[in-house]
Amino acid sequence: MSDVLPPYSYPGPLLETRTLGRLRVHAIQAGGQQLDGGAMFGVVPKTLWSRRLAADDKNRIPMGMRCLLIEHEHGLVLLDTGSGNKETAKFHDIYAIENRGAEGRTALEDGIRAAGFTPDDVSVVINTHLHFDHAGGNTWRAPSGEVLPSFPNARYVVQRGEVAYAEHPNERTTASYFPANWSPVVANGRFEFVSGAVEILPGVSVRPTPGHTPHHQSVLVRSGGETLCFLGDVVPTTHHLPLPWIMGYDVEPLVTLESKRALLADAVREDWLLVFEHDSHVGFGRVVHDGKTYRLSE
Repeated sequence: MSDVLPPYSYPGPLLETRTLGRLRVHAIQAGGQQLDGGAMFGVVPKTLWSRRLAADDKNRIPMGMRCLLIEHEHGLVLLDTGSGNKETAKFHDIYAIENRGAEGRTALEDGIRAAGFTPDDVSVVINTHLHFDHAGGNTWRAPSGEVLPSFPNARYVVQRGEVAYAEHPNERTTASYFPANWSPVVANGRFEFVSGAVEILPGVSVRPTPGHTPHHQSVLVRSGGETLCFLGDVVPTTHHLPLPWIMGYDVEPLVTLESKRALLADAVREDWLLVFEHDSHVGFGRVVHDGKTYRLSE
């Protein structure tokens, strides 16, 4: 199979910009992928989830790989990096990944440029976790074949426990963790490992939301009395807002349940703006609890 893939053509806008207090934030659709619907909804039967999302003939549903670019006074901050350019056409076919931008770039780089910046302008990269569709764009494969940090002037941030977990995968987790996505950054001395809830920059902090992985984190951005939460995989799409709708990919689903319960309660109480990383169409949204379940507000 040829490694020449078609350019990005996934549904939904490549770039969606909002104002949060004094900050401008850009949701960048870094590409699309399709994953098995049963795996994405765990114990929820297909008779229920298929009312929300139609599956293809391989039982796959459409998903995005949305990243967030924050124009912060202390530098440009990028939350997650999509799947990158290092994997083969066969790998892209398995997961139906579309992430190619114009002129050999990735869709993520095209989105960064559409916002008025380049990868060299990024000061901080925060990974929710190190799975290939969230950290693959941390590094890139140069024409020489060498794998290099994609953001040469940035420091990268992830939970210390996450990198330890990623570096010792088991038979179930090994398909999601590829050392090339973080090892070159570590070798360049640019990865910063944090533990627990930490403020990375004024108004930008990480909050542990374990379950999908034991050390998964979400990112909170606060400015001018407003709060945004970049959810990562604790609530990957708007269709996962009901508490028991949890991915089969989660290694600790009952832990995910409690992470969601606490996070969404805070989101409703404080009227947070949420960013849904894997939703193929909905990037931003606020939620309410209608007495029975969580759902998007009108």
